[in-house]
Amino acid sequence: MTDERPTPDPADPATPAADPADLAADGALSPPPLDDRLAAALRDLTPVTPRRPWRDLAWVAALAAAVVTALVLALSLRRDLDALPRAWVIAYGGAWLGAFVVGAWLALVPRAGHVVPRGLAAGAVAAVAAVGFVVAGLTLARTTPRSLVYAPTALEHLWRGAACAGLGTIAALAPLGLGARLLRGAVPVTARATGLGLGAACGAAGGLLLHLHCPITHPLHLGPGHGAAVVVGALAGALLVPALAKEPAS
Repeated sequence: MTDERPTPDPADPATPAADPADLAADGALSPPPLDDRLAAALRDLTPVTPRRPWRDLAWVAALAAAVVTALVLALSLRRDLDALPRAWVIAYGGAWLGAFVVGAWLALVPRAGHVVPRGLAAGAVAAVAAVGFVVAGLTLARTTPRSLVYAPTALEHLWRGAACAGLGTIAALAPLGLGARLLRGAVPVTARATGLGLGAACGAAGGLLLHLHCPITHPLHLGPGHGAAVVVGALAGALLVPALAKEPAS
């Protein structure tokens, strides 16, 4: 059965008056006392600085640029840079740079009106970049008489490719770690996909370093060796971002 009794009307003279003890100085009803646990939790609250995604992207980009520049200066530019087709150098380098910018942007900057980065889109870009750079290296390699040529044996391909993949990964780690920390508390659901995107982006920064430094132009080196920087970076991001971006337990 439903309760059909009318709701008391405060303007009705027959409605009982409020207890004077419950009235504040201005005549309004005073709130009930807080539960002790709620009061303690409110006392422990501290101001939180909101994320500034575009600033975060700028910090990650600046660190990646600093790392790539420092390593190029320490290791030298590739010896065949002037002999390679200029359009190829610019286009291939632009692809590395574009993959970094797009991947980092999707992983760090939410769409307008949202607070969570576009993790699924970042993860999709990571997959495309990982496959794309391996395929591009296998099919679009260019060589010159000044390029480094080695005996094309399986062992040579393996160790030289591993060396370049390791160097590209080293270049990716600092911006990846910074980006993961800047995402702290911002990726409660898509942390692993976001990590894939951010890691692949930072791996692409490592690929740009290899593009500027490594004079080896064999397709089996340029594809798997240099492309592996994106693959390894994506895998590292999938592990690091969920761990480093996790909100600490209170």
